[in-house]
Amino acid sequence: MTLTADLLPGVPLVESPFFEVDVSALAPEHRDVARQLHARGYAVLDFPDPDFHAKADAIRNRLTARFNWGDPASCPPSARVQDAWAFDADVRDIACNASILALLSALYGRQAFPFQTLNFPIGTQQPVHSDHIHFCSIPERFMCGVWVAMEDVHADAGPLFYYPGSHVWPSYGNAQVGATPGADAVMKFIRLQQEMPARLGVERETFIARKGQALIWASNLLHGGSAQSDPTRSRWSQVTHYFFEGCRYTTPLHNDELAGKIIQRRVKDARKGAGLAALVDAGRALFSRNRPG
Repeated sequence: MTLTADLLPGVPLVESPFFEVDVSALAPEHRDVARQLHARGYAVLDFPDPDFHAKADAIRNRLTARFNWGDPASCPPSARVQDAWAFDADVRDIACNASILALLSALYGRQAFPFQTLNFPIGTQQPVHSDHIHFCSIPERFMCGVWVAMEDVHADAGPLFYYPGSHVWPSYGNAQVGATPGADAVMKFIRLQQEMPARLGVERETFIARKGQALIWASNLLHGGSAQSDPTRSRWSQVTHYFFEGCRYTTPLHNDELAGKIIQRRVKDARKGAGLAALVDAGRALFSRNRPG
């Protein structure tokens, strides 16, 4: 048993004050990623699936046909599909990759499970933000994201950016920023999360990824999407968000802590959704065969 599991079972191993003692308990192949995530709040690795390139191409082709995303310049800034794992087997395979699940479970000390996927044809151009205010566990920080490039990313396509080390900053909620749930809270967090790196002197880094490179980030890491300076360039990617078993789940943006209102978030486990997805695929195929004309 690690010191973290013994003394601080409600703290992820990679965020523990005992990390330097406990890291030696990890499998050798997990230690480099653990050290990156602990020190920087993110880690870069090659996605561990020998068929990733073929799956990525298949996902791109299917989603392009489904959503008419062939021309990046015509895609709306909000172009994305949430939870495609429920109807696309390749999206689900990437989200439920056994090596990724084993790695995250070791790094956090609890079993990881994917609860959301997002697939993007272009860069998000999102302002800097922390996932903590959108996806939060109780106890805190048992959440992380994995972003993977489905094509080589050009610097003009709106690449991902992040602020190294920002994951160790306090995880604030509505009570700390003086907000009540709603749009007011969103704007207060945007202002705060823009000011903190600037005032604390932390320079942002940009991830010019090649196809198949993945980035794991901690729940409180400040990150966002750079400006898409060339609107003709796509930036195909998949994000999978993971929670960990043995927690409760909430969305701090929706909570009113001062009024004692903590709303529990109901989450789906994509590992258990294969049967549902198969039924959806079968129903769609049956409809296509039987529809008139």
